[in-house]
Formats: sequence, C-alpha cells, structure tokens
Amino acid sequence: MTTEVLDAIRADKALAAGDRQKALRLAEEKVLPHINFTEAARIAVGAPWFQATPEQQTRLALEFRRMLIRVYSSAISAYSGQTMRVLPVQMNPGDTRATVRNEYLRPGQTPILVVYSMRKVSEGWKIYDVSIQGVSLVHAYSAEFAEILKKENIEGLIRRIKEKNAPTPLN
Repeated sequence: MTTEVLDAIRADKALAAGDRQKALRLAEEKVLPHINFTEAARIAVGAPWFQATPEQQTRLALEFRRMLIRVYSSAISAYSGQTMRVLPVQMNPGDTRATVRNEYLRPGQTPILVVYSMRKVSEGWKIYDVSIQGVSLVHAYSAEFAEILKKENIEGLIRRIKEKNAPTPLN
C-alpha cells in the first residue's frame, strides 16, 4: 500500500506539488480501505466507548475517520521525495496481530520510523494505529478525547470532533 501511494505521488506532478484534493482522493482510494476506524476510535475513546450506544459508536468512528482523512491527506500533500524501506516482520502462523515497521528515507536526513499496528479481521489485515517516531496517533487522540470527556459526555465528544472536521477556508 505504501509503495503504491509513493509511486502515485511520484507519477503525478500536481500531487507531488501538494494538491490537497488529489491527496484526499489518493488517501480515500489507497490508504483508508486498509484502516479499521472502529477499532482505532474505540482505542482512542477508551472506556467511555463501551458506555456509548451503538449509534454513538458508529458516529464516533465516522467522525474519527474524517479526522484521520485530514491527517493522512496532509501527510501525502507534504511528500518531498522520500523513499521507503520495509523492515522485517516477525510473526507466527495464526497470529492475528502484527506490527509492520517502515523507514522513510529522505536524502541527507535521519530516517523516519513509522510503525503500523495491525489486526487480522474477516476482510484481511487492517491498520488500527500508526506511530511515527514512537508517537502513536491513536494514543495522542486518546489524551485529547479524555480531556474532552472529563467535561462533556459522548455526544459532546462527537460534536467537538465534528467541529474539528468542519471545512475551513484553507481546506
């Protein structure tokens, strides 16, 4: 998947130049089908997830997905000629969890380590967290969501994420 994304960026001058709409389309097509947004949202929300109704859980996962689309499309639009090296994966037959480590190599700079936490589900392997240089995206949102949930309920959290996802003149 990552190789396909990097190849698509290299092949499209507008995308490589930071075209935000093309980056969004590329994220939708190549990246998002491989992410388990429900699992990612569940981990980010923590224990309050289990007090949410199924309808609230669906809305949380949808808004979390929208938020991550912005994050991934920003990363794609910030691409600047890096290449990628997949590091060896250690797992046993029958494992349902895996960690895939990639290094993004930039000329003259220290490699950036990106770790994908994955779980095998009925549709195949799905990413539920991404860590960049040791910082988990899901856990970073977990801290933010916990602060919101101290003051507000699940509906308040959904509203706040939705507000964050609202288009601004710049996106």
